[in-house]
Amino acid sequence: MAQTKRSRGRCASCGRDFTRGGMTRHLNACPERAAAIASAGRRSGTPEPWFHLLVRDRWSSDFWLHLEMAGSAPLKELDRYLRAIWLECCGHLSQFSFGGWSGQEIPMRTRASQVFEPGVTLTHIYDFGTSSETEIEVVGEREGRATTPHPIALMSRNEPPEAPCQACSRPASWLCMECVYEYDKAGFLCEQHAKKHPHEDYGELIPLVNSPRVGMCGYDGPAEAPY
Repeated sequence: MAQTKRSRGRCASCGRDFTRGGMTRHLNACPERAAAIASAGRRSGTPEPWFHLLVRDRWSSDFWLHLEMAGSAPLKELDRYLRAIWLECCGHLSQFSFGGWSGQEIPMRTRASQVFEPGVTLTHIYDFGTSSETEIEVVGEREGRATTPHPIALMSRNEPPEAPCQACSRPASWLCMECVYEYDKAGFLCEQHAKKHPHEDYGELIPLVNSPRVGMCGYDGPAEAPY
């Protein structure tokens, strides 16, 4: 049986690329990241806990993030970050919980240090109709100062998954939902074939961006980190 190609991402500190699991190990040993932490430690300010979060889409192993979050920051900050980089389309409700839909909901005002410790996993649900579910695992913790001016730092994210055009196999940049739902096709289209594509019953073609929410509800990106 052919092995599924594992998604890879690039370390924001040194630029080297690894798989999701490999990135967890790398970030603990990256010399450039260690230097940034040491430099931050020489600045003024009160040290606090910083949590290494492995964030992944529940349904697709292609989409993941490695984040670092300040212990003093409320979960609302993480909710805003996930909306910006992956989820926001129509201002839907969202929640954090232990155990998913049937688990204990955690208030957005809760500080990270009140719920996070290595080994803990939370679920984030965005949109209670066409839902996106995200798992957030705490894989590490350090005591120290911020390496950026923000309460959350992006340490790595997956590279965009490969999506070959259904007409020519070149890299796709658009998605046709009519192809997906009415013709049981992948729906991926390159720039050239997107211009000539006749389907319009499901509206305009959707841009392929680096988010697990592509094709859901009204999501059209841009899937960019807010900082």
